[in-house]
Amino acid sequence: MGMPLTESMYYILLSLINPNHGYGIMQQVEEMTEGRVVLGAGTLYGALSTLLDKKWIALYSADEESRKKKEYVITGYGLAVLNDEIVRLEELLNNGRKVTRNV
Repeated sequence: MGMPLTESMYYILLSLINPNHGYGIMQQVEEMTEGRVVLGAGTLYGALSTLLDKKWIALYSADEESRKKKEYVITGYGLAVLNDEIVRLEELLNNGRKVTRNV
């Protein structure tokens, strides 16, 4: 198991189960978190660059006319990382609930 994901990276990976572009990712993350997590463009594009470098996501398609039309998608490796994080988060929740159940 790797390092814990930042909340932004977790939600970006979730939003790339299906191909998506930058603005679509921002909208989907905001929708999933009911407005609690709002990704700024700098945060998003920095994270996308990191995720591409790690091979957790891949460029799905790019409109040669416009920089804004790049679509990204999670890779098999990225999906494994995401699933590991979900297991880690479930453990955190379960242990927290066990310990605080009788408090």
